[in-house]
Amino acid sequence: MRAFFKKRSLLSPCINLRMDWVIARADGFVGAVAKTGLPPDFVRFGIVGCFGFCWDTGTVYAARYLVGIYLAGALGFIVAASANWLLNRWWTFRHISRGAMHVQWLRFISVNSVGFIFNRGIFFALVATYAVVRHQPVFGIMAGSLVGLTFNYFLSKMFVFR
Repeated sequence: MRAFFKKRSLLSPCINLRMDWVIARADGFVGAVAKTGLPPDFVRFGIVGCFGFCWDTGTVYAARYLVGIYLAGALGFIVAASANWLLNRWWTFRHISRGAMHVQWLRFISVNSVGFIFNRGIFFALVATYAVVRHQPVFGIMAGSLVGLTFNYFLSKMFVFR
């Protein structure tokens, strides 16, 4: 992480030390959860997915009155998938050699399109079926995210971060 930011001179050494501290604490949490038998990469992927859920939800709520709930849902997925790709590249799969960023991002978006079908399929079905989800899309986003998580993890591990 530190090398990533030092190359770009974006963060001071003080902030880098704080980021190292945050990463160490997060990795400690991952290690504790991994003792349950879950692979550490899957735990990290899930944590990153929680951040993606926030990006997704924020985008849907910000855009739904401008472009409609369905287009906002699709836009939210693109924003969240892009942010998740960057965090997964930087933290979850940091031990994997990396190719060109634009190629890896395109592969990530492509393979996560399978997860998108399940994720947004659930979201769109719930929006179409339940008024409460139309008014509070967070419920549909949550359900879709949980369904897409497993597909996205295995496809990302097999085809993007290898």
